[in-house]
Amino acid sequence: MTDKQVQVVFLGAPGSGKGTQADILAEKLDIPHVDTGSMLRAAVSEGTEYGKIASGYMEQGQLVPPEIVIGIIKERLLKPDTENGFILDGFPRNTVQAEGLDSILEEINKELSCVLNIEVDESILTDRLVYRRTCAQCGAKYNLKFAPPANEKACDKCGGELTQRSDDNLENTKRRFKTYKDETEPLIEYYIRKSLLQNINGNKSVEEIFEEVLKAVNDN
Repeated sequence: MTDKQVQVVFLGAPGSGKGTQADILAEKLDIPHVDTGSMLRAAVSEGTEYGKIASGYMEQGQLVPPEIVIGIIKERLLKPDTENGFILDGFPRNTVQAEGLDSILEEINKELSCVLNIEVDESILTDRLVYRRTCAQCGAKYNLKFAPPANEKACDKCGGELTQRSDDNLENTKRRFKTYKDETEPLIEYYIRKSLLQNINGNKSVEEIFEEVLKAVNDN
């Protein structure tokens, strides 16, 4: 358990490994890793007030409005398991959401410890996504360039078929990077002005990146 509250936001482009680092940090500090996707799904399945509203949009394939997402975030951050802190991944995505998060934190009497921005060269990010494969049977993850299986079509663990996400192609990847850059650069400046941003070199191994992550959290 932590001996003080730790509230961390992870930023990083698609393929930067922020989800992996958030998982490791959450286990290390024994605090929840809260990612937007799982949070929305949980709110819908639990039938919360905001979850019911979000469900209507999601069933129609529409984006959930920011005010609903912010409401769901607040519901999640008020749960008992966040007493010692939490790690946010996938939220905020822009300055409007960041301002919404500020309001939530003020209401629940918490403040961010730091915002960790995992920086990775775009060429490496592209290779991580385009060559990414997942076993359809057991969920094991591979990368045909960096961590290939013995057979590029079959899982080493169970022999299941390896699949590629439909959006993990070069065209979509470049479009996702552009969207992330357009939305997130102002967000990075927002947290720099608040003296909360720490840049993390994401071009290293998972273990080396986590050493930087842990140092940044401890320093703050």
